[in-house]
Amino acid sequence: MHSSPPAPMSRRQTLEALAGLMLVLFAAMLSATVVGTALPRIIGALHGSQSQYTWVVTATLLTSTAVTPIWGKLADLYNKKRLVQLSIAIFLVGSLLAGLAQNTEQLIAARAFQGLGMGGLQILVQIVIGAIIPPRDRGKYMGYIGAVMAVATVGGPLLGGLIVDVSWLGWRWCFFIGVPIALVAAVLLQLTLHVPTVRKADVKIDYLGATLITGGVSLLLVWVTFVDGSFAWLSWQTAAMVGGALLILALAVWVESRAAEPVVPLPIVMRRNTALSIVASLAVGSAMFGGAVFLGQYFQIGRGYSPTKAGLLTIPMMAGVLLSSTVIGRLTSKTGKPKPFIVFGTVVLTAGFAVMSVIDHETSLVLLSAGMLLIGIGVGACMQNLVLIVQNSVALKELGAASGTVTFFRSLGGTIGVSVLGAVLANRVTALITEKLSAAGMGAGAGKATGSLDLSALPAPVVEIVRAAYGDATGHIFLISAGLGVVSILAALALKPVTLRDTLDLVPAPSERAASADAAEAAPRP
Repeated sequence: MHSSPPAPMSRRQTLEALAGLMLVLFAAMLSATVVGTALPRIIGALHGSQSQYTWVVTATLLTSTAVTPIWGKLADLYNKKRLVQLSIAIFLVGSLLAGLAQNTEQLIAARAFQGLGMGGLQILVQIVIGAIIPPRDRGKYMGYIGAVMAVATVGGPLLGGLIVDVSWLGWRWCFFIGVPIALVAAVLLQLTLHVPTVRKADVKIDYLGATLITGGVSLLLVWVTFVDGSFAWLSWQTAAMVGGALLILALAVWVESRAAEPVVPLPIVMRRNTALSIVASLAVGSAMFGGAVFLGQYFQIGRGYSPTKAGLLTIPMMAGVLLSSTVIGRLTSKTGKPKPFIVFGTVVLTAGFAVMSVIDHETSLVLLSAGMLLIGIGVGACMQNLVLIVQNSVALKELGAASGTVTFFRSLGGTIGVSVLGAVLANRVTALITEKLSAAGMGAGAGKATGSLDLSALPAPVVEIVRAAYGDATGHIFLISAGLGVVSILAALALKPVTLRDTLDLVPAPSERAASADAAEAAPRP
């Protein structure tokens, strides 16, 4: 193996490259969340159901999650700049296909393809930053990246609401909007980005491991979507799906333990701080994606606000993440100690979930804003620091795999969170609607339309029942999120305290340097 030495970049070159990286990351994250408030309108226009509502988001998260470790591993083997450009191209094609979809099935498929590029962009940006900036200085820049992700994650629903409320644009522009941004970023990166290339003579990509991981997770998510609806919890379908998924995942672990270049390196995963960061990342991923997705639905269907107003009402969360990411990113660089900020973030995040767990269709907007602000502050405080604390503990040659592994599990947390919480919400909404329809003396025929989100097609009395059901059911999913938050607090507290290093690569310990010197001295001279 040989690698070209990392050419030092000037501050100006670094900032120019970072501008391109942040721009393309913004486009990717925006495309993931811009549908948050637009989805009720999109699914209504395409005559989709609540299950399909969830899968428009889950399909993107699932594919982006599945390919994250692959992109991470490829970044350890090939030119990082070329990989960024390839992921941009895939993202652009997926965005165009999604915008041209004629039904929900086509939309879900296009979003799944789009996720292949989005997964690459989300992890490659962090890897490139790790390759050009030492960990001690990286906290500040990671704070900026976190702020960009925050604005896109929480600001996306606001933009989506504006787009669907503007008649001359229409919902299809929710998917087209990322195209010009990504094109500008691609040109900027071509001109400014310079990163070292690492080449290996014998390159082996663990496609089998990636396929098994994706298959196992996908089967679990399909089960979560249909259980208690299409079949019972205790049924042969449950046994087949859950048993099959666990078997596939167990086989994936076996394959990963023997692969020459595993997509999820078990030695890295089993390190204390990496394992604990993964656990904490599950709750953060659930907050990032679940909050944006279901709050948009809550405000529109549960409270009756327009998409634009629904987006505006999520501003407290966006403000919390933006402020927290920026301030805590700088504090992390200044102190060099990320653990206290991770603990702080998980505690505040859990408190925000607890506040949101009591909401219903008549909850004060002041209380809602307080809960969203806390969630935003919590996400901003720990999201990037969880990646940073892992990057600090690995050598430069392992940077891609380590970053990809943590980001993979954070995205997996979001995927599972959206899928599981969406299934819980759908089942609870159905139960509440059935109960309220019966109490109002309406026949079962009135409830047949409740699987659709096109409220304009429902009678006025039924619309009120559906709105109340969605408003009352949303608090239940945040109660589940609060439970995940408690787990993330325990994981954060158990993290081993570290001080961020000032060098790009690990510095060998004195004993290792001495041993290396002795070996060189003992080596036969030509």
